[in-house]
Amino acid sequence: MQFETERYRGYTRTGTLHAETAVECRFGGEVETVLACSAELTPVRAEAEEGGVRIMGRARFSIVYENASRGVCRAEKGAEFTLKAAGECHAAATPRVLLKAENVSLRREGASVYLSALVTAEAALFEEREFEYLSGGELVTRREGLPCFSAHLLSGETEADDDFETDFLGDVLLHTSSALVRSARAEAGAVVLEGEVNLCLLALKEGEPVSLERLIPFRIELPAETARAGDACEGRVTVKDVFLNADSDEEAKKCGLHAELALLAEGCVYTEETVDAVTDAYSLTHAIKLTYAEGETSAAGECITLTERIAGRAALSSPIDYSDTLLAVVLQRAEGSVTATAEGRCVEGVAFATLLIKSADGARRGVEMSFPFTVPVSCEGECTLSMLVCGMSARQKEEGEIDAEATLKLTLVPKKTYPLRAVCAVEEGEAFTESDAAVSVYIPRTGDGLWELSKRLKKPPEEVLKSNPDLEFPIREGERVVIYRSRTSFAAQNKFREG
Repeated sequence: MQFETERYRGYTRTGTLHAETAVECRFGGEVETVLACSAELTPVRAEAEEGGVRIMGRARFSIVYENASRGVCRAEKGAEFTLKAAGECHAAATPRVLLKAENVSLRREGASVYLSALVTAEAALFEEREFEYLSGGELVTRREGLPCFSAHLLSGETEADDDFETDFLGDVLLHTSSALVRSARAEAGAVVLEGEVNLCLLALKEGEPVSLERLIPFRIELPAETARAGDACEGRVTVKDVFLNADSDEEAKKCGLHAELALLAEGCVYTEETVDAVTDAYSLTHAIKLTYAEGETSAAGECITLTERIAGRAALSSPIDYSDTLLAVVLQRAEGSVTATAEGRCVEGVAFATLLIKSADGARRGVEMSFPFTVPVSCEGECTLSMLVCGMSARQKEEGEIDAEATLKLTLVPKKTYPLRAVCAVEEGEAFTESDAAVSVYIPRTGDGLWELSKRLKKPPEEVLKSNPDLEFPIREGERVVIYRSRTSFAAQNKFREG
């Protein structure tokens, strides 16, 4: 029995590996009281190898502190790190790495202060995979167009800048930034990512720390030869570096700030190909055994964006009272995940920040604060969640209690997964014994379609329809099916038996 097979080859996400390591940096003995500290990570290189992904990156540690004379100062240091995300991986894979700094903490040893962070790495692996399927042969076949998506990875670097004016500032102590992609769309030959960067500054104004924010929009076009308008796509943007220039006018009490952002953009466009595969088959003359190939193919769905105002009573790392003055809210961030509840799906998480406070005696300190939030979302199945929190404020309405508010921006990208199942091999069995009756009447199964009925009868669908032109599908209870055999075939069988 002759049959033909074909292979579809596509690039797809095959798994995700995780790793973590601790990174720390030492600061000198002039640090009396640390007011705020942060750790920002930048990936340098990621290499796939047998058994895992080796990741190299840089950490930038920043602290704002009081010295012995209660002056507010800043310091910044960097550290390099390497870690390996172990697991099933081949050297031919392409990794996409996302780094996060968690559990940023301080410890003092003698005259030195050590700032440490837990670095977590998530490495998504992309590799070529093939799907083999039956495409033809000496069989009665049922065919189906199966959608197959192939991922094409893109990356590029660009810059964004912004100019804005503020009140007179003495110095910029600390800056942090986070980027959020609000839309991703494919055009002919390109993928366009649009979103915004939240640039947060901690500066000195008349000797006291104040916080400033700026939302800077971006539009990044990544060249993609395979992209067509309407293709599924996704992307993310990270801030590699921030360059600030300040032009202060002390007489006018004004300060002009120019911000230049170095952005790293990573995208993926999914090209779709419809594979005409055999999903079921049978023979008119022999019993056969079918072997099936199974898999899945996936692509990104359309971005879902939300902007919500969140608020709550904050938990504090140390107590406060009415004698404390609230100076600034810095290092705002949010963590969360999509969960299912009785009321539907929602994003549950926690918003964090550092609250800078000045005590009645003039001493300053930093207090960590956090408050939970829940935002309902309308998305189905697995999705990727990105968040940006901005505009956070804090007030002490009741003594010892902080009420916090913030604006939360969310982007969810659903993952669309399609199962693949097709015949990939056929094994021939024994030949059928043909009935010698000129006419046969069958009682079919209720609910059968034309294909199921024809397969049971071992007749081509067109022959079943020709013999039963009034038959309706799906089969109703009480139906009868008549099969006519040609006189030529009947006579040939009888002659063969007589011989």
